[in-house]
Amino acid sequence: MNRSAALATALAAALATTVGLAGTADAAGHAQRDVYGTKTPYAPQQSLKHYQQIPKGYTAVFTENVARHGSRAMSDSEDGDAVLALLDTASARGGLTDLGAELAPQVRTLLAAGANLGYGNLSALGADEQRQTALRMEQRLPGLFDTIAAQGEPIVVETSGVARATASANAFTAGLTAGEPALATLITAPRTDKNLLYFHKQPQNADYQAYVAHDPDLAAVLATVDGNPRTAEAARHTAQRLFAPAFLATLTADQQLAFARSLYALYSAAPDLAVEAPGASLDRFLTPRDAQWFAYLDDAEEFYSKGPGFSGRTITYKMAGVLLDDLFAQAEAKAAGTTGTGAVLRFTHAEEIEPLAALLGLPGSTLQADPAQPYTYLNNPWRGAEVSPMAANLQWDLYRAAPDTKGKPAHLVRMLYNEKETAFKDSCHPITKGSYFYDLTELERCFGRG
Repeated sequence: MNRSAALATALAAALATTVGLAGTADAAGHAQRDVYGTKTPYAPQQSLKHYQQIPKGYTAVFTENVARHGSRAMSDSEDGDAVLALLDTASARGGLTDLGAELAPQVRTLLAAGANLGYGNLSALGADEQRQTALRMEQRLPGLFDTIAAQGEPIVVETSGVARATASANAFTAGLTAGEPALATLITAPRTDKNLLYFHKQPQNADYQAYVAHDPDLAAVLATVDGNPRTAEAARHTAQRLFAPAFLATLTADQQLAFARSLYALYSAAPDLAVEAPGASLDRFLTPRDAQWFAYLDDAEEFYSKGPGFSGRTITYKMAGVLLDDLFAQAEAKAAGTTGTGAVLRFTHAEEIEPLAALLGLPGSTLQADPAQPYTYLNNPWRGAEVSPMAANLQWDLYRAAPDTKGKPAHLVRMLYNEKETAFKDSCHPITKGSYFYDLTELERCFGRG
């Protein structure tokens, strides 16, 4: 089977899988992506049909990415155990509403699915997200992958070493070989690089770890966010729908909030386990309005601990400089002819994607928060569902000018963010107004790599 036929077959199979998984994001509220925060299943943000034309005289010679792992099981059973414990107590006292009586079986189904898969591990949906992203990468860059296969150029694979990241890498490369079988022998075994792809946990970033654990400004702003009256209101409304009045009267406001937050954690994890737990859905147990509020609380914590954070401070994202340096280093090496690598594929976590998005000034990650004005959905565009959904990815494509091209840049770079053509920060100038193609030397200038 030739490359184009193999790719067409693989894309058809992926489409069939997508149809089979339609309930995952669509029926679970795809129109309200904000309700799942950073647990939102992945969806490409631009159609393959709508990319700008490659400038005349240029050919793709290299591609590289940084990708979050795909959808996964919840990290542990803690939230499920907490929800079940209170439901069991209420049930023993006749304290459940009709709706509340339906919740425990759904929770048990989710927990069983998570335990069978392995808590924290990549789900079937997560593997499919990666395979399909790889197939679309090949379809965008058919000439590049033909060249890689024909010239035997290595495809380098790097991960954080965490199981779900390595499994994501394997699913992605399986997608590549489904579309182009000749690539199989060129793909390197995943190599672990924690300094590059798990930097938030490394000793050199002890100042960041201290910030998350002990910074008084961070603690104060999150306490302010959590202390908003809407938090208690959403928790009580959630509890009122599930517990009978007499039992509800025995619960403190803190108990109601702890229950509602744990329930939301399960709610946001459920779409990622659509294949393993196809009958489990928690949509009925949280109203969209309450779910969005709890998503906001999670987004606020993400924003201040991993995203743009406080105005005038760089502690949350400066550590991503190691990733930005590597993106440049790989592209520069290919442009200089000092590497024969055809692609570099990196698989990591939200803790790396969110700081990188802020450092690069990607859409939604440019605005920091005034210390006196806490982050809200009304005053800031940052959303976990858009900045770092499951399988979020950043891609740089490198294009080389033909030998007879005169008076034009030798190499151009195009950036995709969640597969959408994305401009670099305002201080970087594209080759023409409105273009998504940039002279590599211009990017070196505007990022201070002179």
